[in-house]
Parts: sequence; structure tokens; C-alpha cells
Amino acid sequence: MGFFSELKNDLSQAVNTLMPDDKADDTATLDNEKEEGLAHGDKAKNVDIDSMLNRLDDIKLDEASGETEPVEEEKAEDAEEVVSEEVSEEEKTQALEEEVHKSALDVMAELKQNAAAEAAAELEAQEKAQEEEELQELEEKIEEQTEDEIVAPEPQPAVEAISSANVESYAAAEAVAETNNTDNGGYNTMDFEQQTPTDETASITEGMVITGDIQTTGSLDLIGKVTGNIKCLGKLNITGEITGDSDAAEIYAESARITGEIKSKGSVKVGQSTVIVGNIFGSSAVIAGAVKGDIDVHGPVVLDTTAIVMGNIKSQSVQINNGAVIEGMCSQAYADVNPSEFFETLKNK
Repeated sequence: MGFFSELKNDLSQAVNTLMPDDKADDTATLDNEKEEGLAHGDKAKNVDIDSMLNRLDDIKLDEASGETEPVEEEKAEDAEEVVSEEVSEEEKTQALEEEVHKSALDVMAELKQNAAAEAAAELEAQEKAQEEEELQELEEKIEEQTEDEIVAPEPQPAVEAISSANVESYAAAEAVAETNNTDNGGYNTMDFEQQTPTDETASITEGMVITGDIQTTGSLDLIGKVTGNIKCLGKLNITGEITGDSDAAEIYAESARITGEIKSKGSVKVGQSTVIVGNIFGSSAVIAGAVKGDIDVHGPVVLDTTAIVMGNIKSQSVQINNGAVIEGMCSQAYADVNPSEFFETLKNK
């Protein structure tokens, strides 16, 4: 910039030298015109010089500014490198985020599987606990029912309940009361057997449970359950359950369950679906059910096609229908002909 300033000053001095201030003109008009023309020319020259100097200054500034272009390019390259580094960092960050997201998804899937497995295990445990609880409740109900069956009511309240139900039940309960009022009830067995049989019929209804011995001078229809001995001067019809000995003028059992001896002064009829575990005594017998015990009958014995007998048969005669099953000995000990005497007599002759 100092060189151009000196050049400008030198040019200005040369112009001033060529055009001195003490020069006179011939006429005022010409002087004015020259002054105006010189002023104008000087002004133009000054403008041209100034513009040239300005242009030189601009060129100098351009050259000075041109020196910074490499710096700007370096800055641009550095900026591009920074941008590329930023892009690389963004890609790395994005890749890391995707990896973290994938890991999170895997963890969530594993947690869901574990939760589902735990839920299934918990549901299974609840169902098992519920089944155990239901089974326990069922067992408790069965125990309560068993206790209700085992624990029989007191005889007198039973009589009152039965009398309010029907007359036949009252007769059966009265027989129970008479049994409980003997020396082993008010009168002994011999006295009872000497009683006159009556035409009345007592009934032990279904659902009724009696624990104790029963005696009645009439007939008895047993549909419920009795745990004890039964003595009946009339006919004994059994369609329920008896655990104990039974003694009656006649005995008929149909679809019954009997555990104990059966003694009849008359006939004994054992129908289908009846199971008897005990010996049978009577004047005659017709067996269509199952008997586990000996049969001792002074009259005839008829075994129907559905009969099953596991025991010895001692009778006057035996009729075995096709289909009956017997496991035991058959002896006609009460027949009119004694085989031993017959052969002994034949030998003596």
C-alpha cells in the first residue's frame, strides 16, 4: 500500500507542475472556459487516477485475499473431515442403538417366555390345589355320611320320628323298644318265641339306619339298614342291608346284602342280585342269588340258573338247574333212603 500512495502523490505533483496557478488568460470568458475546462480535466484526471489507484488497491486486496484461499480450502477440508467424522459417529451411534434395541427385544422376549412359563406353572399349581381341596371336601363329606350311618339315633326318639311318619314304621320302632326293655330286654327269647304271631307288618324305610336288635310279633319289611339281630314271628322281607343274624317264620330276600346266619321255620327264598355271607337254615330253599356258606335244609333245595353257591349243601333233595355254579359237597342227609343203611342191608342179605 505505501508504493501506490507514493505513486499517487507523484502523479498529483506532476499535474500541478504542468498547470501552474499564475497563468493569465486573454479574455474573461476564455479564462472562465479554460478554468472550467481545466477544472473539469483535472477532475477527470483525478477521478481516473483515483479509480486506477482504487483498482490497484482492489488488485492488491485481491492478491492479499488470494493468499487466504488455501487457508479456506484447508478449513473446508477440515470441515469435511469433521462432517465425515460426525457422520461416522452417527453411524456408530445408530448401529449401537440398533444393537441395544435388538438386545432389549431379546430380553423382553425372554422375559415374556419366563412370565408365560411362570403363569402356566402357577395355573397348574392352582388347579392341583383346587383338585386336592375338592377331593378333601369329598372325603370329609364321605366321613360325615359314614359317621351319620354309624351313629344311630336313640331308640325312643327313633320311635317318635317313625310314629309321626307312618303306622308301619311305628310298629317296627315299637319292636325295637320292646327289645331294649328286656332282661336282655323285658322278656327273654323263650318268652318271645311263645308269643302269638300277629297280622301287622312293620316297615323300616329306605334311608333309615338302626343299630341294635329288633324283635316283632308280626311281619317286617326291611328296606333300610340294620346292624343287629332280627327276630320276627311273621314273614321277613329284605331288600335292604342286614349285618347280623335273622330269624323268622319265612324269609324272602331280593336285591339284598346280608352278612350273618339266616334261620327260617319255613322256606327261604334268595332272589337275584342278593348276596348272602353266612349259613342258611330252613325247611326248604330256592336259591337264585349268591351264597357263601353252608345250606342246611330239611326239605328240598332248588338252585336256579343264576345261583352261585360256595359251601356244602345238606338237604332232603337237590335240584340244580342248568347254569348254576356250586363249589362244595351235596349231601341228601334228610332223604327217606339212607344210602349207608341200604348197602349195609344189601350186604347182609
